[in-house]
Amino acid sequence: MKLLKLEIVTPDGVIFDDEVKQVTLPGSEGEFGVLADHAALVSLLDTGVITIDRQDNKEVSVAINGGYVKVEEEKTLCVVDGAVALSGEDTHLAQAIAEAKELLERAQSSSMTIAAAVSKVENIKKR
Repeated sequence: MKLLKLEIVTPDGVIFDDEVKQVTLPGSEGEFGVLADHAALVSLLDTGVITIDRQDNKEVSVAINGGYVKVEEEKTLCVVDGAVALSGEDTHLAQAIAEAKELLERAQSSSMTIAAAVSKVENIKKR
């Protein structure tokens, strides 16, 4: 399977930079997936969870509170206001989930969008 380069950047720096199989993003009009060779686009990102399918078949989730994405055939760049990386292998997962919930609840999005994103974050604990 062809890979695509994904970069997630916050005002504090790069939090993810690697080649991935697929990424699912919380677009302002709903979630959408991006694979390698995707058509070029620029879109607003809403409060939610970015789901990353890595090369090693492991999944990483990153809670964000908005931003934008620029998709090109070989690279996807997400520039977000704030983000908390969540991973099932992380020994600090509970703390990261708490930080993600706080980040999402501070977001300036609709309460339904925030509730959906918080629900996704809470489901990560159950994996």
